[in-house]
Amino acid sequence: MVKNSFISVLPQEKKENRGSIEFQVFSFTNKIKKLTSHLKLHKKDLSSQRGLRIILGKRQRLLAYLEKTNEVRYNKLISKLDHCLGAKNS
Repeated sequence: MVKNSFISVLPQEKKENRGSIEFQVFSFTNKIKKLTSHLKLHKKDLSSQRGLRIILGKRQRLLAYLEKTNEVRYNKLISKLDHCLGAKNS
């Protein structure tokens, strides 16, 4: 499943790593992909559209925070996201 492919990219040193920014961004990306595919079928589902906008905003704020505080981790995360999403889209 798509969820496992995103999570497998993260280092599995700690099981309590679910609060890290990287894990949160990957899980938000997974939710965004699910909602986007749902909205392709159900174009008038306004509550799902609202949920998608909320998740997009959360992910955007997390990425902005990470870029501001730790640019090295931000660049690694962006490259991992590009690698995962690029492999799925091609």
